[in-house]
Amino acid sequence: MPDLFDALTVKSWELRNRLVMAPLTRNRADENGVPGDLAVEYYAQRASAGLIISEGTQPSAVGQGYLNTPGIHSPEQVAGWRRVADAVHARGGRIVVQLMHAGRVAHPDNKHGLESIAPSALAAPNEMFTADGMKPHPAPRALELSEIPDVVADYVHAARCAVEAGLDGVEVHAANGYLIHQFLAPGSNERTDEYGGSPEKRARFAIEVTRAVAEAIGPERVGIRISPAHNIQGATEEDPADVESTYGALIQAIAPLGLAYLSVLAEPRQDLVQRLRKDFGGVLIANDGFGQVTTRESAQAILDEDLADAVAVGRLFLANPDLPRRWETGAALNEPNGHTFYGGGAEGYTDYPFLD
Repeated sequence: MPDLFDALTVKSWELRNRLVMAPLTRNRADENGVPGDLAVEYYAQRASAGLIISEGTQPSAVGQGYLNTPGIHSPEQVAGWRRVADAVHARGGRIVVQLMHAGRVAHPDNKHGLESIAPSALAAPNEMFTADGMKPHPAPRALELSEIPDVVADYVHAARCAVEAGLDGVEVHAANGYLIHQFLAPGSNERTDEYGGSPEKRARFAIEVTRAVAEAIGPERVGIRISPAHNIQGATEEDPADVESTYGALIQAIAPLGLAYLSVLAEPRQDLVQRLRKDFGGVLIANDGFGQVTTRESAQAILDEDLADAVAVGRLFLANPDLPRRWETGAALNEPNGHTFYGGGAEGYTDYPFLD
């Protein structure tokens, strides 16, 4: 079985190791969604990861959910991401941008008053942080059938912007209760047209987005992230048979595209995850640390048991920019400071020390 520090070929990418930096929302872009100097430094510091998957990045202005998250749809944003990509590449790293349309998990105050859209006019549970404090998620507007191709086109435009910025590719975010997951999950999709009512129809939007993005920039530059039965942010999937049918339909439809990778946020030992891996037929990135911190031992065990080809790590990469070196040498780790995860400046972002 491979070691965490063995190289991995992913289509046209040669990854220096099998440690993937998971997408981590940090809320440090400017008011126009442009990543700045701190983001350039932050990602460059972590270039020793085999692959960096950026924080969730909106493919359109409407797609923004949280305060100060970056976009990848305007010329200014493209210029900001180009600086990030150049800095990561200068240190021998690879980075893809995660395309995250938040859908109904949003508040107009965080995106210059723009409305939120979703498959159905159902408000997300709980509240959203805004500059004026916590506020309930407002009910989104259900997308008209005629509007869906325009949303797909937004993803395509963002993917082309990522290539223009010199990023290595994109990850289609179809997990964690955001727009694509809102279509997949029966708890957030009450449509009765071509995009709802059955597992195959609920998977249609995810398939169309992924296919369109792959056709636009090449499938070798595209990954996809899913989180079956994660049951987060009201995107509930509680019937195991329905979950299997939904994600089976999704993976069987996109497998022939020849994507770079499939990333699954779920316990990788589940039979469903391994069936999806077999159906996908390509590189699987496992992420088992959403509810717990992934350790070197748990990450290596995933490879030892042949459950995945690479492992995504979140919080420890946040606090340890040189995590691969620390794990390989057995060095002590920096502890993540949860008070500085979201928003702010350099503290808890670019000031975690390296070994040397």
